[in-house]
Amino acid sequence: MSYKKTQNLLILILGTIAVLSIIGCSSSSPTGKSVSVGDNEDFIKIPLSDLSSSMKRYHFDTNGVGVNYFAVIGSNGQVRTAFDACDVCGGSMGYRQNGNDVVCNKCGLSFDIDSIGTKNKGGGCWPSYLTHRIEGNYVLISKDEIAAGSARFR
Repeated sequence: MSYKKTQNLLILILGTIAVLSIIGCSSSSPTGKSVSVGDNEDFIKIPLSDLSSSMKRYHFDTNGVGVNYFAVIGSNGQVRTAFDACDVCGGSMGYRQNGNDVVCNKCGLSFDIDSIGTKNKGGGCWPSYLTHRIEGNYVLISKDEIAAGSARFR
């Protein structure tokens, strides 16, 4: 194969990889993936079948800012969602799961999973509020709400 043909083939391969990377980066993370399906592009849709009592992390790029959030099923079977950011500590370190609790990676405070998905009433460390709704077999999260919460990750 000539040098020119090899160079053109390499350019084609690298271009394909770049396009696939761009497409895949908008809504995936190492431990979970949210998908946009159907006619309504205003929501991120997570299949309920992907969720369990183990916290699943997600990532969504909005206006050049990567926003992290998570979803988990509580002990009562209800889906819980929150930004992977603390109201006080910010989004630089997020949370980890320890049994039935999530723990702030920055300050170490622990929260029962069943309490996630409520607004912070005390003003201290708390997984930042992120609403969702269930529609069919999906958890829907507003892309506008994700964008509004992006300041936590700047």
